[in-house]
Amino acid sequence: MNLEKMKTECSEVTIIMKAMAHPQRLMILCHLSEGEKNVGELLELCDISQSQISQFLNRMQRERLLKLRKEGNFSYYSIADKKVMKLMQSIQKIFCG
Repeated sequence: MNLEKMKTECSEVTIIMKAMAHPQRLMILCHLSEGEKNVGELLELCDISQSQISQFLNRMQRERLLKLRKEGNFSYYSIADKKVMKLMQSIQKIFCG
């Protein structure tokens, strides 16, 4: 692998790891690794306030970790990147298995 490509990939991984480096954001990603969830479901699963979850979801969406799908009055979130999904599955296997 050439040095420039390696630098680019390391930068990409660093951005993802920084975005995940918060207990509640990591918990949200853990739940979303099991499948798409709406905000209400995430509120129940994560036991955090509506304003906090909105901030976390917005940030992770801006950082392209999550994608949003709207259906009527509901907003559904899912993990946007296959690499992030694989990373979450590996984290769960190592730490929760």
